Amino acid sequence: MYKPTVAALAALSIAAGTLGAAAVPAQAKTIRKNSEHDRIVVAFDKAHKPGQIIVSFSDRRLYHITERGRAVSYPIAVPRPQSVWKGTNRITQKKKNPTWTPTASMRRENPNLPRQVAGGDPRNPLGRRALYLGSTLYRIHGTDAPWTIGKNVSKGCVRMHNSHVAELYEKVRVGMRVTATYKSYNTAALSPVTYTHKAAARPRRQRVIRREVRNGRTTYRTTYRAVQKKPDLLDWLLGS
Repeated sequence: MYKPTVAALAALSIAAGTLGAAAVPAQAKTIRKNSEHDRIVVAFDKAHKPGQIIVSFSDRRLYHITERGRAVSYPIAVPRPQSVWKGTNRITQKKKNPTWTPTASMRRENPNLPRQVAGGDPRNPLGRRALYLGSTLYRIHGTDAPWTIGKNVSKGCVRMHNSHVAELYEKVRVGMRVTATYKSYNTAALSPVTYTHKAAARPRRQRVIRREVRNGRTTYRTTYRAVQKKPDLLDWLLGS
């Protein structure tokens, strides 16, 4: 009677384990597109060195290269059509809770903007962290308007969810290379992901005010004054 050797049994055991794993596919994680949960590890072009940051305005994603052929992909808000740019810079400064001072052009465009917003203020458009790019006025920063992530609404800066930019802030150092481009990248999630585009529900108060503005029953200026004591609602209206 044939008795398998120990080596043969080990080989059968390994094969069975491999086949069993292949027969049961991993469950895809369902996440809302452009939400804080939309942070995924992807396969990436091996030409890029670890530590580099690639900002793709076409993909509306920021890719942080963690090793050759792998990157962490974050959703971002990108420049509006009249504020587009591209190029390569280095991170020249990192700041926690940065102060926001609108430029003269921003104030001409919107005279209601404050002259300055202190760091840590929930109304600060830079959010909790900022990475300064070269000698430009451009930043990679957080936001007080997370619903704008995934849209082309910025004046040139790259907006991220506050939790995402806080994570990136800890992983990068001054001097790291940042490339902003309109090139689109062919990436693939290293773990199964299914996207849903269903928007997060907004508080009823915000939905009602937006409806009133759209129906012409009030104006943004009137509403701005009316909700000055409610910063979160005010920020939502200004960013919408």
